[in-house]
Amino acid sequence: TPVTPAPISELAPPVTALIPPEVTEGGVVTEASPPTREPLEKPKSAEQAKEDEKFQEGNEGPSSARMTDRSDNHHFAHRSSSRRGRRGRSGPPPVKQEEHRTNGYSPKAGPTISELLREGQEILVQVSKEPLGKKGARITSHIALPGRYLVYMPTVDHVGVSRKIASDEERSRLKRIIHEHRNGLPGGFIVRTAAEGRSEDEFVQDIRFLGNLWSDIRTKSEKKSAPALIHRDLNLVQRLLRDQLSPDYRAIRLDNEAEFATVLDFVNKFQPALVNRVKLHLKDTPIFEEYGLNLEIEKALRSKVWLKSGGYIVINQTEALVAIDVNTGKFVGKSNRLEDTIVRTNVDAVHEIVRQIRLRNLGGIIVVDFIDMEEKKNRQRVMAALEEAIRADRSPSKTLQFNDFGLVAITRKRTQPSLERILCRPCTYCNGTGWAKSPETICYEIQQEIRKMMHLVEGKEITVRVNPEIAKALKSGEFVSLNDLEDWTKKDIVVKSDPLLQEEHFDIF
Repeated sequence: TPVTPAPISELAPPVTALIPPEVTEGGVVTEASPPTREPLEKPKSAEQAKEDEKFQEGNEGPSSARMTDRSDNHHFAHRSSSRRGRRGRSGPPPVKQEEHRTNGYSPKAGPTISELLREGQEILVQVSKEPLGKKGARITSHIALPGRYLVYMPTVDHVGVSRKIASDEERSRLKRIIHEHRNGLPGGFIVRTAAEGRSEDEFVQDIRFLGNLWSDIRTKSEKKSAPALIHRDLNLVQRLLRDQLSPDYRAIRLDNEAEFATVLDFVNKFQPALVNRVKLHLKDTPIFEEYGLNLEIEKALRSKVWLKSGGYIVINQTEALVAIDVNTGKFVGKSNRLEDTIVRTNVDAVHEIVRQIRLRNLGGIIVVDFIDMEEKKNRQRVMAALEEAIRADRSPSKTLQFNDFGLVAITRKRTQPSLERILCRPCTYCNGTGWAKSPETICYEIQQEIRKMMHLVEGKEITVRVNPEIAKALKSGEFVSLNDLEDWTKKDIVVKSDPLLQEEHFDIF
């Protein structure tokens, strides 16, 4: 990673700059940052790169950034800002192992932060994870630039192949092509799943494109001072086209003329054979309504999802994890054995669970509570179906076997908020709990409040203004006896309905 020296002033206060809110995964920024309290990690070796190889494909579109850091002997210190960039796992710019030894440190111990960075120094960093909730964006000094078939990593000397490419012969062919055509380009490459079976010429074009892109980024970084945006990755539409577009797609439809022209030009450069499939939507009917997308989005925000068999799954997102519960529902099956019905429902649920995980962009820890199965072979059948279904997911994930409680845990890399967190906000009525007090609870609260206030209300009458549903519950006497309250307070109690009041709100006067 290139560094640009900057003047140091001992009297100048530490500089703190926030990542601009528009810079998310896909942008490049230069940032001035205070130290964080996370311990420094050594640069990635080839062995570590191999271990991380399966994660690289899921981290394909972050941004690059430059950052000015204040140095501390062993740590970065993180100051209070909920949107400030946080240092990722990868640590500072790579330093050769020989340099460690010349400073008297063994390779195992590694250098201190003061040997790697100095106050006022500018370094190139990349946004590897968008801000989530109160957590700031995660940044890394190990740049990863995605292309159509390759991910180029200038700071890692390693060539790897996606684990989803199983053929040893194909893996060897892909590595050979990279080594033959990199033409002295430093750094490493990860061969993406989409590269399987592709021609040599396509790789040459991708290598040349990524090499030129890295050269442009370095040139721009030397001309700007931190904090500054150096490079922004492709936008959402272009990333989808780059990663997903294939001859299997019949059409690409857009309802915006400017975006249509941009996409037309993009497809013409990357896959000219498919340029005639880019269509402009000219009908009066909105494009989402025309293709039923509004209904699909609405379904994707519901907690209950029905299965074709008649069973259903319930999806609940919490701060700690995502819980998914599987139920038989209306499905009774054709077999006399209950176990067969349960297995059929669980296998049916597997495909819908993976679809919903991708559709809703669920990440982190996902716990699935399948219907209990007694036979071990049936649990193995469900696990095999789950592992096969989740293999098509582009985000790095790991599936754990059934535990003693019949639960299956899935971990899935999360770089962006889920669909629910993007499209929705916490309910202002229940403050995001999803629950409201029952009429019984509210009636008892009113009773307690009347007893507390009876000496403060002048006259012979106490008026209670409530929501119509609560008024009905009070007058029924099912939960609270108004006659007993009148005997207690020695006052008449009048209940008035007000449809403008929420159920939990009431007035006593």
